[in-house]
Amino acid sequence: MPRRKKASKKHTDISKASSVPSENQDCYEGERLASLLNSIRRETETARILDGNSLPEKIWFKQQFSIGVNDVTRVLERMAPIPQVGSYPAQPHSVSSNRKVTSFQLQAVLLASDCNPRWLTKHLPSLASSRRVPLIYVKDKKGGSLRLGELVKLRTAIAIGVKAKEMPLMNFL
Repeated sequence: MPRRKKASKKHTDISKASSVPSENQDCYEGERLASLLNSIRRETETARILDGNSLPEKIWFKQQFSIGVNDVTRVLERMAPIPQVGSYPAQPHSVSSNRKVTSFQLQAVLLASDCNPRWLTKHLPSLASSRRVPLIYVKDKKGGSLRLGELVKLRTAIAIGVKAKEMPLMNFL
């Protein structure tokens, strides 16, 4: 019986490295994380009061945030990619006509660094960078997904995309 070749260690190290936040990516933890989440929470409460509480809370949050990995991925994919400097501009004929065009953009994506299995969110860094949307890793002792869930009044949330509506998130960053 022939022996199987083992996967090279170099290959597995590269795949692990792309899903873990590196030094040049923004990672919020500790006091910095608490400050960011408190300011976002205050801003959402103020915006909700100014809206007049006309919608149920769950629907209102869905209008302000993309909640969950699938929803964040869907919104990012519907956003038009921004070409890199020095690359050729995209031809207008190359865009599919049956693709939905989103009427909103994402200001930022908050991503829990404690996601398990990591491959669930492995595609988000490259997708967000191609759309020039900042990706913010949330790391906490009790779990980043729990902290993100508290923000949108759910138990846990692995990824949250902040929609570019009335809430200027970039003021907090």
